[in-house]
Amino acid sequence: MRVALVAESFLPHANGVTHSLLRIIEHLTKHGHEAIVITPDPRGRGPVRYGVAPVVRLPSVGWPGYPEVRVSMASAARVERLLAEFRPDVVHLASPFMLGWTAVKAASALGLPTVAVYQTEVPSYASRYRAPWGEALLWNRVRDLHSLADLTLVPSSHAQEQLASHGIPRLARWGRGVDTTRFQPSRRDPELRRSWAPRGERIIGYVGRLAPEKRMDHLARLADVEGARLVIVGDGPSRASLEALLPHAVFTGFLGGAALARAMASFDLFVHCGDLETFCQTIQEAHASGVPVVAPRRGGPVDLVAEGVTGRLYEPTRPDDLVSTVQALVHDDEWRDRAGAHARDAVRDRTWDAVSAELLEHYARVIAARATGPSGAHAATLTGTRA
Repeated sequence: MRVALVAESFLPHANGVTHSLLRIIEHLTKHGHEAIVITPDPRGRGPVRYGVAPVVRLPSVGWPGYPEVRVSMASAARVERLLAEFRPDVVHLASPFMLGWTAVKAASALGLPTVAVYQTEVPSYASRYRAPWGEALLWNRVRDLHSLADLTLVPSSHAQEQLASHGIPRLARWGRGVDTTRFQPSRRDPELRRSWAPRGERIIGYVGRLAPEKRMDHLARLADVEGARLVIVGDGPSRASLEALLPHAVFTGFLGGAALARAMASFDLFVHCGDLETFCQTIQEAHASGVPVVAPRRGGPVDLVAEGVTGRLYEPTRPDDLVSTVQALVHDDEWRDRAGAHARDAVRDRTWDAVSAELLEHYARVIAARATGPSGAHAATLTGTRA
């Protein structure tokens, strides 16, 4: 199979979109497929190849006020030429928005099957960045783009219901894998824990971007939790203001690889406050590390956190519930130990190999549906994948 992966971001930027693409490319490489990555040129040097896939960088500019977010300036004609030269069997649109819009039009012009992977609730970011007037316009872009795709894969029940409510057709569920070898309870590091909490405090951990859409204002409320030390792993535009609000918290900056796995396993409780998550991969990584989770009752966490079993969910409109829930769990060592064991069991079989094999089945279905000819038959076949 020849797969063109069109990504709004890629290495050297580390985020959920990049992480998923790397695992997909590794699976394609392992099983003898061919691939190409088409992505905006980043700030900083990135690889020219990953696994079986060469990386084609397109001219880009920084998003106003957020220069590390790159926006492709390539025309549909240029993307169409790249696709025509590579001759893919299917075009994979990873969290498509700007470059994805260009690519889905180019693929449509060439008659190529497209699978769009919905991964970021971009329209809802508008109000978090003080531009609520833009939300309706952004949903129009999402609807137009995904309506052109042969199939849209959604990571959670919330995302599926949300896109269906906006009139987007041909939806199917596709989750994410987790590396249970890298993330596991044995990575817990007593020395690291002592450096963070020398008086034996329970450790509340957060991993992710430090940005308005992640509800840093809710995270800051955890400064009031008694008997706990807050450890924040990550970086982003909200870091300086958060450090001012949380002078006693530990800020590690960005961590990856073994350092991230060690940090995650060394938490007593993992907290995620963002209520715009379509999935939330860090919850799976915490669970694989044997750490229970507290997260909002909205979006991806609803599917990932078994209430009272692997963690707790709170109403995102009531941040005081977050504080009271965390305060209670910090002092309940028995519950955390039990929930951590259940959490590890819950993700044991969610391997990237299994998830990537499922993705290739989706590819095969859209390719076969295109081959049937008339668009009506093609649409009817794909609608049958709707969960």
